Amino acid sequence: MPDADLFVLVDRIREQGHAALAGAAVRDLFDPRGGALRGAAWAGFVASWHDLAPDRHMADQGRYRLRRHAVWRLSADDATPHRAPHQPHYQSLDNNPLNGGIQRWFEPVEDAVAAGPALDALLRGARAVFDALRPGTAWQVEAHQFRIQARAGEAGKPTPEGMHRDGVDFVLVTLIGRQNVAGGTTAIRIDGQSDDAASFTLAEPLDSVLLDDRRVWHGVTPVVPLDPAREGHRDVLVLTFRAT
Repeated sequence: MPDADLFVLVDRIREQGHAALAGAAVRDLFDPRGGALRGAAWAGFVASWHDLAPDRHMADQGRYRLRRHAVWRLSADDATPHRAPHQPHYQSLDNNPLNGGIQRWFEPVEDAVAAGPALDALLRGARAVFDALRPGTAWQVEAHQFRIQARAGEAGKPTPEGMHRDGVDFVLVTLIGRQNVAGGTTAIRIDGQSDDAASFTLAEPLDSVLLDDRRVWHGVTPVVPLDPAREGHRDVLVLTFRAT
């Protein structure tokens, strides 16, 4: 995952449909002043993943996914993100054949987390990239905090639906942390092709991938505990951007 400035990153997404970015580069690009994705602000953001709620909409009956959800409106002429009223998450069955086709209500992202500097920096940073790809766009952004748990006898599935698209325009997936797990390899496939175009593992905090959801499919392999006697988990933040 090479370092990148904004223009290099935008060109890479334009050319390849995706770009992976190392955590250090995310900090440099999205938090140049160092107040949001480092130190106490980052530690507090990470800690919020210990208070997620079970996903009760798993068609495979899995017990391995915890999450929270929130929605923002970003107008084309206003730099300030505005949180929308809490609402359900919906994906079509074409995009999510396992859990799609219904309105899914999840517990909301906590107010302090939603208003905190870390989420704001990631939201604004991703917006800068996607605005450069599609200038003058108003966006609806959905934020998903995910914890995928791995236990002895039950692997955790970050994408139980398999290779998929989210049914939006652009996506940012950022690793928050991993503990006692192996696996979790991300694969990227260009729409219309049968072979993966890239595969990599988000291994360190803030390692990220940015996706043009109209052009690529993505999936993540299951995670299993390195030490079966202890629970393991993989924590990520997903921000999806839909033009409105």
